[in-house]
Amino acid sequence: VQLQASGGGLVQAGGSLRLSCAASGRTFSNYGMGWFRQAPGKEREFVTAISRGGLTTFYANSVKGRFTISRNDATNTVYLQMNTLKPEDTAVYYCGATPSLVARSVTDYDYWGQGTQVTVSS
Repeated sequence: VQLQASGGGLVQAGGSLRLSCAASGRTFSNYGMGWFRQAPGKEREFVTAISRGGLTTFYANSVKGRFTISRNDATNTVYLQMNTLKPEDTAVYYCGATPSLVARSVTDYDYWGQGTQVTVSS
């Protein structure tokens, strides 16, 4: 699976952004999808994940109630709607694909996009 993330940018605290991750190469619907982020000097951390079929989602406590993950299997795309952004959300955001139904660990993901920078100013 090839993944292409987009939609990052610079936004003020309290603002919103919508990230997209377009998949190609294999059957998208066969994969659980996730978003992770990595801030400078820190490890890549789990943000949210959605199962094959989209029935199950998981969120990190730090983004619960502010971020929403969704997927469109007809267009092979997964989205991350980010609202009420905070400066601590600043990071490079990566989308990943896992052969598992759904997963929250970096090591469960076999494919990664190139990352998109999100910067939230205070």
